[in-house]
Amino acid sequence: MLQMNDVTKRFGSFLALDHLSMTIPQGAVYGLVGPNGAGKSTSIRVLTGVYRPDSGCATLDEAPVYENPAAKVRMCCIPDEIFFFPSATMEDMVKYYQSIYPKFDKELYHRLHEAFELPKKTPIRRFSKGMQKQAAFHLSICARPDVLILDEPVDGLDPVMRRQVWSLLLSDVSQQGTTVLISSHNLRELEDICDHVGIMDHGKMILERSLEDMQGNTVKLQLVGETPRGLNVLHESHSGRMKTLIVRGTATEVSEYVIQTNPTYFDVLPLSLEEIFIYELGGVNYEVKNILL
Repeated sequence: MLQMNDVTKRFGSFLALDHLSMTIPQGAVYGLVGPNGAGKSTSIRVLTGVYRPDSGCATLDEAPVYENPAAKVRMCCIPDEIFFFPSATMEDMVKYYQSIYPKFDKELYHRLHEAFELPKKTPIRRFSKGMQKQAAFHLSICARPDVLILDEPVDGLDPVMRRQVWSLLLSDVSQQGTTVLISSHNLRELEDICDHVGIMDHGKMILERSLEDMQGNTVKLQLVGETPRGLNVLHESHSGRMKTLIVRGTATEVSEYVIQTNPTYFDVLPLSLEEIFIYELGGVNYEVKNILL
């Protein structure tokens, strides 16, 4: 299990992480989402031991990550900005990864060459951005880490390769039990692959649950009639007589409230992860503003 426990991190007067706690269960695919500047990349650098927290700690199976080679060797990270040695080829990077990761699977590396088809002897700096991202996935999956951490992982990949990468990741989770943390703004893709989600804002964790619980506890209510008292309404809009309300609660709970008012019409619909993200942050002043009025 990968955890952050009450972590605070400052850069001068700027508070990047504010008593942040996070739990990524073993074998989970965890989506970390939030607006720009929420602290997602800083969290990743703390979790991987790049940054030392000012207070609190990041742990892997209860062992601190910072300055702990035994923990770091179990983790592999693909950052948003990928770095390779200037003149390194794929074959050079394989030797480097083998020197760091004792479980590096050379046989798997050769099998995956059919999926990625990257030149083995061309310097990686000559690759396109998308090819460099493919190279990072190729090497990281073959390292056989217990924890794989990804920051905007498929940015720059074409749709076919995006699907290939997600397929490989989910296969690795299924077969090896790999724990995966993904930070991304593409909520539609995260919804398809994640089973746990954490929503951050201003260095704090706003909401952290399994995706099933999150989607089951916030619904969209379309209603013609009186708005029932007692509903926890996150957002309300109107189109003629039709009201659309974003309500915290299960579909059954919300329906029971509504039925008591004998409405002309109502329907309770599930929310997408993107809608949950927008309306949760709407409660902390991230609602969409019409600046033209």
